[in-house]
Amino acid sequence: MPAVANPNPGAPIKPSLTIKRRLNAPPEAVYAAWTDPKKLVHWFGPDQGPVTKAVTDVRVGGRFHIVFHTEDGEEHDVSGIYQEVVPNRKLQFTWMWRTMPERESLVTILVKPDGDGAILTLIHEQFADEPARDRHEWGWTGSLNKLERALGA
Repeated sequence: MPAVANPNPGAPIKPSLTIKRRLNAPPEAVYAAWTDPKKLVHWFGPDQGPVTKAVTDVRVGGRFHIVFHTEDGEEHDVSGIYQEVVPNRKLQFTWMWRTMPERESLVTILVKPDGDGAILTLIHEQFADEPARDRHEWGWTGSLNKLERALGA
C-alpha cells in the first residue's frame, strides 16, 4: 500500500499531548463531570482557584464557555464548539482562549469502561508551539487530579 502524501509537506507538525487516567467511577459519571456545568465547577482548573462560569450546550455545533481563576488571582476564559458528541464515550471540541482567539486547538475526551471504573484519555492537539503544549499539560494534569478527587477516585 503506498504511503499517504502529506497534504502540506512544508508545514511544521503542531505539538499535541495525550494524558490517560483510570478513574474509579463509571463512564456515565465521568462524562457527566465534563458536560454538567454544576459538576464542572467542582474540578475544572489547574489549582484550587474557583470556577466562576461554566456553560455547556452539549450537542454537535453547541458551545461551552468556562471562566476560572488560578490561585495567583489570574482569570482564565476559555470557550469552544462541540465537534463530536457520543454520550458517555466521546467528546471532541475546539479550544480557544479569549486572550488568544487565533490559537484555536482541538480537545478529544475518550471514556472507556474498565471494570467498575473508566479509562479517560484526553488528547489535546494543534498547539501553536511546544511552550503552549507544556502549559496545557500542567493545566490538564491539575484539572484531572481534581477530577479524580471529585469523582471519589
